[in-house]
Amino acid sequence: MSNDYSFGIEEEFFVVDAQTKAVQRRMPSGFFDELKERLGDAVSVEMLQSQLEIATRPSTGIGSALDEIRGLRHAVSDVAGEHGLAVIASGTHPTATWDGVRATRANRYDGVMNDLKMLGERNMVCGLHVHVELPDPDERVDVMRRIVPYIPHFIALSTSSPFWGAKQTGLMGYRLAAYDELPRTGLPEMFENNGDYERYVEAMVAARAITDSSYVWWAIRPSRQLPTLELRAPDSCTRSTDTVAIAALYRALVRFLVRNPHHNRDVGPVDRAIADENKWRAQRYGVHGSFVDLAQRRAVAVRDAVDGLVNLVASDAEALGCLDALMRVRTIAEEGTSADAQLAIFQEAQHRTGNRTEALGAVKSWLATTTMQ
Repeated sequence: MSNDYSFGIEEEFFVVDAQTKAVQRRMPSGFFDELKERLGDAVSVEMLQSQLEIATRPSTGIGSALDEIRGLRHAVSDVAGEHGLAVIASGTHPTATWDGVRATRANRYDGVMNDLKMLGERNMVCGLHVHVELPDPDERVDVMRRIVPYIPHFIALSTSSPFWGAKQTGLMGYRLAAYDELPRTGLPEMFENNGDYERYVEAMVAARAITDSSYVWWAIRPSRQLPTLELRAPDSCTRSTDTVAIAALYRALVRFLVRNPHHNRDVGPVDRAIADENKWRAQRYGVHGSFVDLAQRRAVAVRDAVDGLVNLVASDAEALGCLDALMRVRTIAEEGTSADAQLAIFQEAQHRTGNRTEALGAVKSWLATTTMQ
């Protein structure tokens, strides 16, 4: 791979009953075999049978990535429909409960479930992962450290998990509250260089705490198999246009940080602590909250923070040919995320019907329909 900031997108989905939109606990015989026959390596299983993942090919064109995502979503939907199933893109499923879930039978997942116990069973969440090519390992770790203050922006823009177990959580993005129960999650450690990162991984592997670095599940991490830096913080986006907007923002920001090696050069423990607070604020309020701004020592509205980030990386997005996709980030910040839409639909349906179950059903129907739009 050449240093052209090529990127790839991975989206996780819930597999649901086509009629009720309830999470499917056990997959019908032949379902995944048919998916693999049709989509090959573009589709894979996840830790729980109720989930699956699609992955785009490496690309340098944001338009082609959007077309591919839509094509993959519809191909999965077509196969699912033949088995009485559908798929939903959201950070959490509105009514799913984790009790009685079935793990996918595979050596990797058998080991993970044995290690995590109940925490693995509770992992009923779906995320969005974006890979951006950075061939130099030291550059990957350097950018990972300097990008930490911006991780909350991606969380706020992607919130799609306001419900958990048929209850309103009060958070716009509950997914990370559940996911961060797992070890080696949250913001990455502030390693200065790849040597430090490799020593950490080597010590963990030697102690048999992990098998390899793919068991490090931070919000952003160097990929083990690819020469990329992988963003893992966002919720799975219901709208495919939101997916590519977040990918465009991340790709442009990576390019900006590579071109400007002094930007956030002195980021340290205080910056990480502030980023951790802003991460929580992004989960709680989405695009409607504010971030703690360390430099200005005041609160900054998330929408203003997003606007400032867009301005910062706009020239990089233009150079990469993804400026139009980047500008949708501003629309998300102004008009709201999937979480906003879910809550509005729930409140309207509950007011109209007086029935909470029907209101949650309306949310599930909207998610299934919008995932395929």
